[in-house]
Amino acid sequence: MSEAAPLSTRDGLLYGALGLPLAFVALPLYVVLPNHYATAFGMPLATLGLILLGARLFDAFIDPLIGRWTDRLFARSPTQVLIMGVFAAAALAAGFGLLFFPTTRDPVGLALWAGVFLVLTYAAYSALSVAHQSWGAMLGGNEKRRSRIVAWREGLALVGVVLASIAPTLLGLPLTWVLFCVCLAIGWFAWTRALRPRPQTATRAHDLWQPLRRAEFRQLLSVFVLNGIASAIPATLVLFFVQDRLQAPRAMEPAFLAAYFVCAAMSMPLWLLLVGRIGLARTWLCGMLLSVAAFVWASTLGSGDTVAFLLVCAASGIALGTDLALPGAMLAGLIGKAGDRGSAEGAYFGWWNFATKLNLALAAGLALPLLAVFGYTPGSQDASGLMALTIAYCLLPCLLKLGAAALLYRYQHQWSVQGEPA
Repeated sequence: MSEAAPLSTRDGLLYGALGLPLAFVALPLYVVLPNHYATAFGMPLATLGLILLGARLFDAFIDPLIGRWTDRLFARSPTQVLIMGVFAAAALAAGFGLLFFPTTRDPVGLALWAGVFLVLTYAAYSALSVAHQSWGAMLGGNEKRRSRIVAWREGLALVGVVLASIAPTLLGLPLTWVLFCVCLAIGWFAWTRALRPRPQTATRAHDLWQPLRRAEFRQLLSVFVLNGIASAIPATLVLFFVQDRLQAPRAMEPAFLAAYFVCAAMSMPLWLLLVGRIGLARTWLCGMLLSVAAFVWASTLGSGDTVAFLLVCAASGIALGTDLALPGAMLAGLIGKAGDRGSAEGAYFGWWNFATKLNLALAAGLALPLLAVFGYTPGSQDASGLMALTIAYCLLPCLLKLGAAALLYRYQHQWSVQGEPA
């Protein structure tokens, strides 16, 4: 995949295939696991929130170090990256299985089990995802090409998310784990094919802190963080909202998740067309505003409004398409303009993923205990508790998303000249 050549379907599939199993495992870890431990094992929300906060904070803080390590491996040879990938994939498969099938129900033992295997699984996931993202950024190109590279990765990731949203209901958790392992093996093999040809890269990796010295990276990161928290809170709370606020049948849960992610995948070609007309930043801004409208609508829903919530999921899923495809493409352009392509992608994506994990940590570590403080408990129909759940799931993300949109609007003119023109 040379930088000058157009991105073929084969190249896109080979590069993006690993995104499928990485997303497959992400949905159970970040959306299903909190609800699973609270409902199946009776773990208190405060305890669960603290465990998730600790594990995700650890995961966030090691991401920059993983990024620096990845740069060193790429500077040596792609083979070094592939060797790391084998061990990371094995650890990811093992950790995922052990998290959902604990051998103890003792409250203390269960808490320790969850903490240990969350740390293992998160670390393995981070190593694979940072290396995969870094390789994509090395491929370079103009805005259209960069957005297509990211769209292949995130589009196949959405296929993985859809599989993960329906597999537990259709297959059960044990076969879901088997399916994940098969997808991971296929994704890793495709990645080995994609890594053979590589663009010219620098022989020296830059230091860990270099990305943070770039003012434009700090600005883009600030938008990404606010927008990410706005997305992470409803991701953590969606099953609680569906079960208690909407009182929807459990059989509807896969339909809600599938509508969200299928619409995100289907929207990507349309968003990419818009990128060609108005650019990356303005297209992302359109997606943010659509998301706000969808969650304001969700705040008006109540018991039995399942059809309306399906439409909310579809609208917010369409908006999600911009969150998945565009920020990474903007970052790749920033790396190229800064002259750091081929030597510091791992460092940039290490800090980028640090922000992502910090968002998820804060969403779980703060939202769940605060809901408990304000009177919400899973399965309860207390009016004040349900109001707290609605505010946390619907309205708080809107305020954060509007803040991100304001920053994006402020900085978009500086980023519009980054990278090559579309």
